[in-house]
Amino acid sequence: MQVNKIQSTTAFTAQPAQQKERSFLDKFQTKVKNSADMNDTIVVPRTIFKGYLGIMTGTTLLTLGSLLSNRKKLSKALSITGALTSFYGTWAFVRPYIIKNSTKN
Repeated sequence: MQVNKIQSTTAFTAQPAQQKERSFLDKFQTKVKNSADMNDTIVVPRTIFKGYLGIMTGTTLLTLGSLLSNRKKLSKALSITGALTSFYGTWAFVRPYIIKNSTKN
């Protein structure tokens, strides 16, 4: 039997490549006019991000403390924790600017 006389059948032909399943964000990117809007990022220093989280968490804890005013001990604990967390968040948010300004002089 000669190799060049073997005929291929449909079972041996290459299957067409299946389309890759699109992710959730890819579906949005096809509909967005400016695709750069989906990919733009802003680099934020870690301490500023920690400050933002501290301020938001502190505000949430203070709010919960004021809503639970009928439970005095829990309300007081949440309020004190929220105030301390907000103070830390403020310090973490402002610290890079204080250090940067103090090194310029």
